[in-house]
Amino acid sequence: MNLQKLSTIKSRNILSLLALSCLGASGISAQEKSPNVVLILMDDMGYGDLSCFGALQYKTPNLDEMAKEGMRFTNYLAPQAVSSASRAGILTGCYPNRIGISGALFPDSQKGLNPDENTLAELFKQKGYSTAIFGKWHLGHLKEFLPLQQGFDEYFGLPYSNDMWPFDYKGNPAQPNTFQYSCGPLPLISGNDKVGEISTMEDQSQLTRLYTEHAIQFIKKNKNKPFFLYLPHSMPHVPIAASEKFRRKSSAGVYGDVMMEMDWSVGEILKTLKDEGMDSNTLIIFTSDNGPWRNFGNHAGSSGGLREAKQTVFEGGQRVPCLMRWKGQIPEGVVCNKLSSSIDILPTLAAICDLNLPVNKIDGVNITDLLKDKTGVSPRRYFYYYYDENSLKAVRRDDWKLVLPHPSKTYEKDIPGKDGNPGKVSQVSFPLALYDLRQDPSERYDVRELYPEIMEELQKVAEWAREDLGDDLTGIKGKNRRPAGLIKN
Repeated sequence: MNLQKLSTIKSRNILSLLALSCLGASGISAQEKSPNVVLILMDDMGYGDLSCFGALQYKTPNLDEMAKEGMRFTNYLAPQAVSSASRAGILTGCYPNRIGISGALFPDSQKGLNPDENTLAELFKQKGYSTAIFGKWHLGHLKEFLPLQQGFDEYFGLPYSNDMWPFDYKGNPAQPNTFQYSCGPLPLISGNDKVGEISTMEDQSQLTRLYTEHAIQFIKKNKNKPFFLYLPHSMPHVPIAASEKFRRKSSAGVYGDVMMEMDWSVGEILKTLKDEGMDSNTLIIFTSDNGPWRNFGNHAGSSGGLREAKQTVFEGGQRVPCLMRWKGQIPEGVVCNKLSSSIDILPTLAAICDLNLPVNKIDGVNITDLLKDKTGVSPRRYFYYYYDENSLKAVRRDDWKLVLPHPSKTYEKDIPGKDGNPGKVSQVSFPLALYDLRQDPSERYDVRELYPEIMEELQKVAEWAREDLGDDLTGIKGKNRRPAGLIKN
């Protein structure tokens, strides 16, 4: 190792580099050729939506095979249980509220991911990677915030969610009492420019195919250069639609058809990597931005028996499937039950690919030891469950979870909708409660009285979170939040 070069690197990165020098003996080797990275993100896919996680009435064979050839994470959390916030966390390694992103950004928003933040794409540019995103962005639709200004070389897709158009969830003209009524046409963007519109359900049905075709072309043209490919699908977020090839192919209606097409897309990516000779030098990560939107009933996914769903801090909203595959590096057929999160992707890839971490504080941890299936390690022990603008609603230490008193949506008081018609969603106030997720993953039994020492410890964890990031529910501002990007009129 060049000591003169080493002395110029920030201390936080020295440990990462030293760790890399030891990885070969431990399971993941620092290869001469920098590994490619493919990050596939689903939208509103629930914990129970893959057949290797228990899905019924349809199969996801390509993803099941990916699980057999890699690692399946069963205790994996989205950064936050809603779209824009979750995506901000994935790309920056931060709790979304640390960087000023909350909720889902709408077409009239003047806000976006601050260009001063370092994204995964920008980190990969340190090593000369080609970088691309094909799919849903949702981190600011104005030019200043689009992917080409955030480290990506190529972009094709939608700037926000596929329901932010002037139609309802069946493709009919929006009614005056809905948010869609004020939305304009759904723009299809290439680079920084609008190149088309999504204006019918048939248009929606082509999105998965279009994203996949762009991804395959990108892989093929970068076979001799390392690349980072980010493939955030618009589906299965409602409104859902499958292309003609997959319609009426499942026993689970349109949702099953959509999931089968998603599985096909993953299969095409895997096949292309193999055909182009890049299979053994590519790390593939597959996960979801948050849990299912349960009030859409048969047009929504399954939380796999976990409590609640999207837009809540219960496990059904935030625990999502995750698969990671890297032939010859990640052991095959392993199930990882340790706590981890999508905010851990950035520091983990930085360690594997020898990238300098951002100077600004991040919240992710390096989970390389989990990818090596190393026993007796827990890189992540704590997690903060924030929602709304900056409301702390739960905290976690290992398998213990303290739900703090908070107002929230609930899907458990009302019957869900059907065939694209949303069901009612109630508002409730959840009380203080302690859950042992090892014995009670569905969060049904409050055991505060049995474990006062755990209560005391987790209340201290909540205090740490509030001191660092603040909490609107208690009026604490926090010391270490950074602003989102904002365009001033």
